[in-house]
Amino acid sequence: MKWSVLLLSLFVSQCRAGCSEVDSLTEAVAGESFLLGCISCKRREEVQARASVHWFFRPEGEEDFKHIFRYDHPTSVILHSDFSGRLEWQGTLSSDIQTGAIFLHNVTFSDAGTFRCTFHRTLFLPLADEDVTVEKEVQLSVVAEATRELTSVVSEIMMYVLIVLLQLWLILVLIYCYKKTWDEHEGRENRKALKAQEAMLKAAENCDGVQLE
Repeated sequence: MKWSVLLLSLFVSQCRAGCSEVDSLTEAVAGESFLLGCISCKRREEVQARASVHWFFRPEGEEDFKHIFRYDHPTSVILHSDFSGRLEWQGTLSSDIQTGAIFLHNVTFSDAGTFRCTFHRTLFLPLADEDVTVEKEVQLSVVAEATRELTSVVSEIMMYVLIVLLQLWLILVLIYCYKKTWDEHEGRENRKALKAQEAMLKAAENCDGVQLE
């Protein structure tokens, strides 16, 4: 569930229809690919801007970050031999970057640690350009097999609960509509019977008023 939310947010931001800052997942499976998410929304969508994105990595137990990747549209560069051929840009395909995600392929246990995503953005304002730096970190753990996160389980449960509630609401609406239709039908039949009774009474009165010669 959370994967779908993250991918949807990345798609929305790339289409420039909106921007939502969703945190990256933090658990990767050894031997598989993993999406390192990083989104930095502009404060004002209408302002033109240019940005570059830099990724850094600090392995567990170490103090210093290594500069591993840079994207400056349209060029992406892998800067560290440990990640050679394993990083792929999955962010915004223009100079006005708001999504700075990258794919980490063939994950290894040595990839566990802290990844830092840094946006260097220049906002082109009417009076003067403004430089903004935004940093986000992803604390990545690597496991041998995938495990379901608690948030994913809760989200799935809430989805099923919502489906059940919607079905119950639909049943109640159908019952209400059927009852309302039946009441209207009975009302029409009662009015017809009343009119027929009144017509018979009038006919009987006319018959009583006829004088035989």
